[in-house]
Formats: sequence, structure tokens, C-alpha cells
Amino acid sequence: MSFELFISKRLFKKNGDNFSAPIIKLAVISIALGVATMLISISIALGFQHAIKEKVAGFEGHIRISNFDYNQSYELTPIATDNKLLATLSTDKRIKSISKFAIKGGILKSKNIIEGVVIKGVDSNYNKSFFNSCMLKGTFPKISDSKISNEILISSTIANKLNVNVGDNILMYFVQNPPKIRKFKISGIYNSGFSELDSKFIIGDINQIQRLNLWKNNEVSGYEIMLNEIKYIEDVNSKIYRMIGYNIKSETLMQRYPMIVDWLNLLDTNVLFIIVLMILISGVTIVSIFLILILEKTNLIGTLKALGATNLSIRKIFIYKSINLIIRGLIIGNIVGLGLLFIQYNFSIIPLNPENYYINTVPVKFNILLIIVLNLGTIAISVIMLLWPASIIAKILPAKAIKFR
Repeated sequence: MSFELFISKRLFKKNGDNFSAPIIKLAVISIALGVATMLISISIALGFQHAIKEKVAGFEGHIRISNFDYNQSYELTPIATDNKLLATLSTDKRIKSISKFAIKGGILKSKNIIEGVVIKGVDSNYNKSFFNSCMLKGTFPKISDSKISNEILISSTIANKLNVNVGDNILMYFVQNPPKIRKFKISGIYNSGFSELDSKFIIGDINQIQRLNLWKNNEVSGYEIMLNEIKYIEDVNSKIYRMIGYNIKSETLMQRYPMIVDWLNLLDTNVLFIIVLMILISGVTIVSIFLILILEKTNLIGTLKALGATNLSIRKIFIYKSINLIIRGLIIGNIVGLGLLFIQYNFSIIPLNPENYYINTVPVKFNILLIIVLNLGTIAISVIMLLWPASIIAKILPAKAIKFR
């Protein structure tokens, strides 16, 4: 053990007789609260980003391939099925599923109530995990390649407006030339909490849309691609872009919903502000304690200098003590912050209004690397901030310091 580390451990071992003892405790608590706040802010921000993006992906996939035109309506110009493209993409381990889809607008009618909606037809390869996770009643429509299904899945928002339930039959009118009517059976009711999409989309069989539009069996609105992890989205989209023709486009969910991305980026800005503020507060706190310790031990500093200790050695003594306080604060802050996050992650004790936040509980996502970087960054910035007050030690003269009371 070095001389400086030994002195720093012995010097402040008994804080009960020192006037700095309660201030040191407050400093540790301040650092702990700052670290806990930063951990909670980062984890909740990551949780929001992941939850919102996955909800949008549940409706339209992480990546969507469709016709390259300027059509701004929900009904897209059809494209021919590219079996070579599908076969190549199916070998990519980053891709969870690839499904064909077709979209068509219409009007649902129940007794004297009507509601404009968009029916999204999907095939048997469609990834149903998202809708199964937010299913309130019934089941996902039974869809196969061999026969046409008349089952549909609707949201609780639409079901409440039309006063219908699982098992009910409902008519849907399609405004085209000539107009067409189809009778559907409600197989399930879901609630994603994403009111903007819940109020628009119902899910059905892609064969129904193809028949209504007089499309061939190989004509679809496009493909939806679900990934194993959203972090692959840009790489996979770039790969698809290089493979498709000039008349086809591939879009990520961030490109399709820029308003949501802007909202999430604003959330990042707020979190960054909180992190910078908390680190500065922790740094100022530890600098204040450092100066108090120097003031309290001025007599000792003079004695050590008189005995031959260098300014560098004495600085190390006080820096080691400050680092000890920082680490104590970090340990307490991590226990408190991660403990609260763990409780929220498992028990969802803090609810949210889905109409405002698109989800019904505060989301939490842990990122071990960010947690480690946050802790190490707090130590590094705090130590850097200690370099200036540490230079005060060099200005203390032994003769005057020994007489200091």
C-alpha cells in the first residue's frame, strides 16, 4: 500500500469528531441521488424508444418494401411478388419474418353506426406476436394460403364505437367502381395503447384485398420485414435497397413516422440535459467537500510538508479520499436507481395515460454498457474537476499552516 493511500485511509477514519462529518455524508447522498437520477432517466428513455418503435413495428414492420410512387393514400400501387428477393432475405439471420400485405380503405357499419377504417390484409407468414401480446378478447384471424378467411381483428377503440364484440358479424363497404360490400366476422379485439393506429387499422386476410382489387395472386401492396433486434434496421435496409429495382422502395419505420422519431429525439435531449446537470452537481459537490477537507486539515498539510512530503503526495491523499467518497456515492446510487428500475420493470407500479404516451406504464430498458460508462464517466469528470482545487495545496506554507487553527 502506498504512503498516500495509507494516510488517506487513516486520516479520515473517524469522522464523528470532525465538523466535516455531516457534510461528507450529505456529499455522498448528493452523489448517490445524482447517479440514481441519471440511471433512471437513461433506462426510461431507452424504454420509451424501444416500446414506441416496437409498437409501430407491430403494425407495419421494421422495414416496409412497396411500390416507388408518389401515392400518399393508404391504398398502394401493387407490386409483383419477387421470389428471388424473398429467398435471399429469408437466409439473413437478422430477419425474424417476412410477410406480404395489402391495404384498402373502407367503412365499417354496425346498425346505424359507421366508422372509416383501413383493412390490412396479411398472409400466413405474418408475425402475430405483437397483436397476441395486446389481445383483449378472442384470437388472431385464422389465415391460410388455401382458402379465403372472412375473420378480422379490430381494436377496442373501434369495437366500442360500433358497439360490437367477438363473434359478431359486421359489414364493410368499399368505395370503388362498382362499390362492394363484404361481411366479416370479428375473431378478436386488441388494444395496443397506440390510439392513433388503433382507431384506423383492422387486420384481415390478404386474399380478400386481392379479390376486391381484382389483383392477381402474385400482386401485393408490399412486404413487411420484422427483425430480431431493431439495432439491425439500418444495415438490413441498406442491404435491401441495393437488391431492389428502381421502381421499388424500402423504408424503415423511422422514415415512415418522422414525427415519432422527432419526439423521441427530444426525449434524448431532455435526458442528456439531466445527465450533464447531475454530473455537474456531483462534481461541484465533491469539489466543495475537497476544499472543506483541505481547510480542516491545513495544520496537517503543514506538518506533512515540514516532514518532507511533496505537494504531489499531499494532493494524492486528498484525491484518494475524494475518490473514496465518489465510489461510495456511486454504489449507493446504483443500488437505489437499479432497485427502483427493477421494481418498475417487473411490477409496472407507475402507470401512464396511453392517449398521451402511447403506452400504459413507464417502460424500462437496461443497457449494461451505458450503466458502466455512466459510472466511469462520473468518476473521471469528478477527478478532473478536482485538479484545480488540488493546486491550492502547493500554496500552503508549512510555517503558517502548522499555526493554523
